[in-house]
Amino acid sequence: MEKIKFQLEDGTEAEFYVEEQTRIGGVAYLLVSDSQDDEATAYIFKDVSEDDSQEACYEMVEDEDELQAVFKVFEMLDDVDLEM
Repeated sequence: MEKIKFQLEDGTEAEFYVEEQTRIGGVAYLLVSDSQDDEATAYIFKDVSEDDSQEACYEMVEDEDELQAVFKVFEMLDDVDLEM
């Protein structure tokens, strides 16, 4: 499983495992977890970088309606077992 580093707003780095990715309405979303354990905590990030940017810029999805919609898409995937 791919591991990705994120630089947090305070300048520290955090590593997450990329569980799945999808595109909805032209926006890329990542489902990531903090470990490979069965009880891992999962987060959904969306790509907010400019189209011509060389680096991706992801932000955690915080809007409740958007989070629910993207969660439902990830929930439909066969190899993902999610609980909200």
